[in-house]
Amino acid sequence: MQLPLRENFLIINKQRKHAIENGRLRRFLESLAPALGLQERGFSVVFLTDEKMRRFNRDYRGFNKSTDVLSFQGDGGYLGDILISSETAYNQSRKSSTLSFETNIRRLILHGLLHLLGYDHETDNGEMRAMERRLRRRFQC
Repeated sequence: MQLPLRENFLIINKQRKHAIENGRLRRFLESLAPALGLQERGFSVVFLTDEKMRRFNRDYRGFNKSTDVLSFQGDGGYLGDILISSETAYNQSRKSSTLSFETNIRRLILHGLLHLLGYDHETDNGEMRAMERRLRRRFQC
């Protein structure tokens, strides 16, 4: 018998422009976390406006523009924080004929979690992208 997953994540919505489906997102994270070995490691997903995301991107990466997702490493048992601009995610999904807003949010969370786990698509010779593709297929996102 498998014990239920102790909820080890927070979903924080700091924007009001786009509705975030907490229940479905929570179920997605409850299935994704064990697949990534995150049962004992806490993390948060924070939804922001483009303006707030632009400030984080400027202050921590030196780019004075918004971006879709940023990841910040935690310490100890805390994995870290994933920041998502809901405005940018929404605009990305609107430009695609096949990508819904909810699916894009899931993809961005997956991308952020892989960064928190140490993957880096800029330096790992495609390892992160391959892992991301496998997990997207598995979790239909």
